[in-house]
Amino acid sequence: MGDGTEQEIRVMVVDDQRLFTRGLSGLLELLPGVEVVGVAYDGEEAVALCREREPDVVLMDISMPRMDGISATREIRDLLPQTAVIILTGHEEDEYVFEGIKAGA
Repeated sequence: MGDGTEQEIRVMVVDDQRLFTRGLSGLLELLPGVEVVGVAYDGEEAVALCREREPDVVLMDISMPRMDGISATREIRDLLPQTAVIILTGHEEDEYVFEGIKAGA
């Protein structure tokens, strides 16, 4: 920021694989200037937590139960346009990347 103060980046981690989600959020917490403000295990939970906690960044899986990451990204970006969504996926098909970009990731 230039004035000697450091603003924390508020991050949310969303993935239906609980072990991965816990591990990634734990690693992020070790980084200076990063605060994990929540974890969610499906898209519906992610949208609800984003509404409540207003993260700066959401790390979003694509394939999840109840609501997939593309739909959740679309809702989060409509609700909180200032929040950046980064898609995390193991899918190799380009269609998932293009759908994520169209949704606002």
